Amino acid sequence: MTTAEHPPTARPALGRLRRARARFLAGHPPPADVPDEVAAAWRRARFHGVRPDTATPAAGRAPQSPEPELLAVARPVLERLTPVLDHERATLLLTDARLRVLWSAGHAPRDTLCRDFSEESVGPNSAALALRTGHRAEVHGPEHILDVWQEVSAVSVPLRAPGDARPVGTVTVASALGGGCAPHPQAALAEATAAVVEAELRAHLRPPERAVLDAYLAACARQERPVVAFAGHSRLVSEAAARLLSARDIEDLERAVHEVLRRDAPGTRLPGGAAVEIVRHLGETAGAVAVLEPAPGRAPAAPAGRPAGALAGHSVPWRHATERAAELAAAHGPLLLVGERGTGKTALARELLGATESRVVDAAEGDLHETLPADPHGGLVLRHAERLAQSDVAAVLALLETRPSAPLLVTYTPGAPPGPCLQRLLDTLAARSVTLPALRERPEDIRELLTAVAPAPEPGQPPLTWTLDARRALERYPWPGNVTELAHVVRSLAQRRRPVGPVRRAELPDPVREGPAGRTLSPMEHAERTAILEALRRHGGNKARTAAALGIGRATLYRKLRTYGGHA
Repeated sequence: MTTAEHPPTARPALGRLRRARARFLAGHPPPADVPDEVAAAWRRARFHGVRPDTATPAAGRAPQSPEPELLAVARPVLERLTPVLDHERATLLLTDARLRVLWSAGHAPRDTLCRDFSEESVGPNSAALALRTGHRAEVHGPEHILDVWQEVSAVSVPLRAPGDARPVGTVTVASALGGGCAPHPQAALAEATAAVVEAELRAHLRPPERAVLDAYLAACARQERPVVAFAGHSRLVSEAAARLLSARDIEDLERAVHEVLRRDAPGTRLPGGAAVEIVRHLGETAGAVAVLEPAPGRAPAAPAGRPAGALAGHSVPWRHATERAAELAAAHGPLLLVGERGTGKTALARELLGATESRVVDAAEGDLHETLPADPHGGLVLRHAERLAQSDVAAVLALLETRPSAPLLVTYTPGAPPGPCLQRLLDTLAARSVTLPALRERPEDIRELLTAVAPAPEPGQPPLTWTLDARRALERYPWPGNVTELAHVVRSLAQRRRPVGPVRRAELPDPVREGPAGRTLSPMEHAERTAILEALRRHGGNKARTAAALGIGRATLYRKLRTYGGHA
């Protein structure tokens, strides 16, 4: 699948995708030339039990009583577009934030329409992808799992609440599958429709709500300061405020602001440094806008719903994984964190628990069944589940049977095929699992990570900085050891170099410094590079196992990683 941020050339030919899908449905792993996003979506569909021959229930009439506010606002816009649909031979759909279809019109065959676009029901589709990534998304033909969508191309755009990044639904345009695939020919139509619907949502705000929105936007426009607005049960949180405040901070701020409103004390400055202005409409209180001043030396907190701390990164794969993990951890029960070694599973687990009395136990140390607490009320992190002995697995399963809501966070690094006992534990935790992306899948986070993993400078010394050439080399390297390897490189450089000027490319380790080959890879080399990276992923970044699986020596694997590092 491709969002608007990815180049169209990243999509393989339809014929290859059709053959890859057929092999996947026959029980084989996706071939190496299938994009990671597509393969991951297929695997999620299999996990959710979506059958390719599922008959989609046709989308019926929109609910009438009561009609959702989004549909009431969007219906006039959508109905004005019906003549365009007739001309373009396309279908237009509106979904809410739960991916339920509220409205549809156009020329799609009835057996391709459905009432629910959630991946749990119908597998990968553009509406679910757009809602998850927050960007325009396209899915074409064989990227779908369902048989009835094999000749369909679709593009979706998320709809956002006025003045907020919160998605309230999606606009989707579907048409017959075209030979060129991306970009979708109706992508501009989907974007324009979403923009008009969002404008209508703003126009249909009640006057008091619009007054609060105008005051919030004015406060945000003055400068990059953290701003939070409250109107009834609604909140508007600026990006700067989301970086500064945790979910608990926002709740505390809301209680303080409501107290200001109760006392009707305009111009109040809260102890934490927030200046509160009361917004009025026709003499009545409509809400309040709080403009915050960060306390000196206070580190910004993570956005609401995300863990804080040194888990740096704002890329879409990393945000999606950590936000999903925070969401699952907030609901009582165990959580399985899956990923290659060095991706930050244990660090994320510690952040998610956040309790001082939480324990960390390592399955590699053995005899876990003798030390496993019967009631891990303060939280328990179980590392290296792949190394659990059979008796230890039995102890963990017994704990989950007696305490199904236990705050247990388990980390698992894929490698050798798990035995039947361990597989049972993984199956038990599968419904509450999150896979962390490898560092090579989020190179845009390298710049932020360089600051996060660098040691604190000595008193009077400047912090570690990097030349543009060095940073590009770091971003092109595949990092088979992920963030752990990056941190080791950064700390080694900080210890051995003189603190004069930024780090230059010549100072980097050989595998990182050599960077990309000075030529375009041949098709055979490109296929070999893809196979190596896929094997690394399958074996959790373990280079010894990867080399054995590929039938090459470890030295050969290191050489090929250096050769292809810049293309990874």
